[in-house]
Amino acid sequence: MVRSLAGVVLLALCWLAPGPTKAQTDMPVTLTLRGDETPETIRKLVDSLSAGGRRVEIRLGGAGAALAPSPSIASPASPPASAGASASSTESGVEAIWDHFVEGFDHGNAAIPHVVDLPSDWGRAWATNRNGATGPSAGVRILAAVAVALAGVVIFRLATAGWFARRLEPAGPEFTARLVVSGYGLLQDLACIALALALARLTRVFWLPDTDLAMSTFRTAANGAAIGATYIAVGRFLLAPGAPVRRLLPLPRADRHFWILTVYAVVTPIAVTSALVLQEVASSRQGLAGLVALTSTAITLFKVWWFFDARRDLTVLVLRYDPVPGPGLRLMAAITPWFYMASAIAIWMVGRAAPMMSGGGRFVEAASLTQIIIVLAPVVAVGVTSLIACRQAMRAAAAPPPPLTLAAGTAVRAAAGGVVWVGGLYVMASLWAGFLLGVSSAQFAAFTQRAAGAATLVFLGWVAIVFLRAFFDAYTPQRVVSGPHDEDAAVEPSVPSRLATVMPVLRGVVLASVFGLTGLVVLSRLGVDIGPLLAGFGILGLAISFGSQALVRDIVSGFFFMLEDAFRVGEYVDTGRLKGTVEKISLRSMQMRHQSGQIHTVPFGQIQSLTNASRDWATIKFNVRLDHSADIEQARKTIKKIGLALLDDPEFGPNFISQLKMQGVADITDSAVVIRLKFTAKPAHASTLQREALKRVYRGLNEAKVPFASNAVTVRGGDGGASAGAAAAISAVPPPSPLAPAAG
Repeated sequence: MVRSLAGVVLLALCWLAPGPTKAQTDMPVTLTLRGDETPETIRKLVDSLSAGGRRVEIRLGGAGAALAPSPSIASPASPPASAGASASSTESGVEAIWDHFVEGFDHGNAAIPHVVDLPSDWGRAWATNRNGATGPSAGVRILAAVAVALAGVVIFRLATAGWFARRLEPAGPEFTARLVVSGYGLLQDLACIALALALARLTRVFWLPDTDLAMSTFRTAANGAAIGATYIAVGRFLLAPGAPVRRLLPLPRADRHFWILTVYAVVTPIAVTSALVLQEVASSRQGLAGLVALTSTAITLFKVWWFFDARRDLTVLVLRYDPVPGPGLRLMAAITPWFYMASAIAIWMVGRAAPMMSGGGRFVEAASLTQIIIVLAPVVAVGVTSLIACRQAMRAAAAPPPPLTLAAGTAVRAAAGGVVWVGGLYVMASLWAGFLLGVSSAQFAAFTQRAAGAATLVFLGWVAIVFLRAFFDAYTPQRVVSGPHDEDAAVEPSVPSRLATVMPVLRGVVLASVFGLTGLVVLSRLGVDIGPLLAGFGILGLAISFGSQALVRDIVSGFFFMLEDAFRVGEYVDTGRLKGTVEKISLRSMQMRHQSGQIHTVPFGQIQSLTNASRDWATIKFNVRLDHSADIEQARKTIKKIGLALLDDPEFGPNFISQLKMQGVADITDSAVVIRLKFTAKPAHASTLQREALKRVYRGLNEAKVPFASNAVTVRGGDGGASAGAAAAISAVPPPSPLAPAAG
């Protein structure tokens, strides 16, 4: 029903490594001037350094002062002397961001030694807290608030444990049943998080009323803890550690990955919270820059190790999407873990380059949105398609849908997932294409408008192709590889309808037409002149039609064979030279399997006449030779009884259309009386019924004392002596033909 809920999404959910915050990129920049600069130069420098909302402070230095932001006052988020304006206008976006990354990497590494100054800054700032000046200290109050929040969560879980426990047992192995119970578990976890936040806010209002470092630290830490707890709740929702019966994400080693996620969800909020709190108290921004460089690098390395450790699990998870994975899915499964590792490194690089870029805060926000899109797009797309597939499977179990409904459901499912993917890709293009491609806003708007139109056409064409493929597959008979079988076994062949026989041919023609038309329309939308292409295709078609007359004859002959319903897949036909059961029909030929096992491929243009032995009914006539002394009437009655017995037989009776009977005497020869028998049956069972009828007729006539004819010549001795022998010799000579001339 559903192979996976989010493919490779759970590990991508653990992506969000801390980067430089927007507050860090907005710290003031001090510009030291020599005093001999022109107003135009100063204006350009100020505009460059103030991009992204930075506040620029101008200081007038001596004549020998360097024209640069002051390193003693500028924050690590401020670019060094050449960061704001040194990028050449001819550099591409990728080259610029690489230069900024190198500068940011060097700047962050140089700031690492200053991390040791942060504890003293923290101690001095903590001593100025107004909360706790009287009564319990600020630290005691924070610990008490944490204890109140945790106690409230414990009481809530104990009070609701029974109610949720009754709803955490899935009603069956179906995806919908597991989704419902996992949803109850997620609801319980989110309720606990909301309750803890509410209690923390309430205690903060009463116990930490003054706005100081203790209050901001507690508030920031509470928000960070809520984010980490949300990560853990999502992991429990998808992986259900310790409860495989309600697991939504069939990830190998799910329990191991959940505990790795838990470690990440605890460590990452601590790192982010520490950076956010320390930026308020740090006397030197160098120490904060070094802390961010250390924590972001460590967390990125942790994520890369995690993805590397999970590479086989991710590959298996992707391959479970299809029971018979094709080359494309296998390639996707192979590159998925490496893609996530590369993405984690790329996001870390953007975070290190952002402080050095003009408007770096905007790119930090773009990187954060990119992480969210990469996480949510697979979750929402696969989740929506999974839910739709489950609903369709439930309806199909109640009543099998007709092919048109089945194809429409498949198209709706594909369209729902496609909309999510297209929307995510469009947002990512809006975030990064303008910067990476180096185009202006107006140019990017025109580009996106044209690209959106082409993408819409591609999407509609893809949905149409999905619908048509599902529709044709619903009608197309499944090709069964035939092998040696028992000819006496009464097996009902699967002969499809006329429409189902023609479907394989129509499928190829229609899908090729849709592919071609979609490609031409998209090229036209992108501004490509398709007139020469159409003319070239026309000339190519004429060349093929004149140069391949046999191919055209085969196609035209096949069209009329299909139009006249001359044969279908599964029927036994005779073309005069070859015969066999039709197994496959293409645009120009058909394949027949002989009863001996050979496969004959016959072009339609080479079939002069065709005999179909599998339509409607077949009348079988065969002879039985009786002795001259046999009682013909007794033989007729016996054969009639045998025919009635065959009709009543549960194995053979349903295949008779007209019962076995004796037509009468067909011939009288010198050694036998030839009687003719016949019956009418379904064509596929005619030979089997004939063999069974002969077996029963032989046994029945013997039991009725009706003698069969013999070719033996009997010579009797006696008083006649020589005259009797002569008479026997004469009787052994066949009589003259009625057409022979009389003796002269």
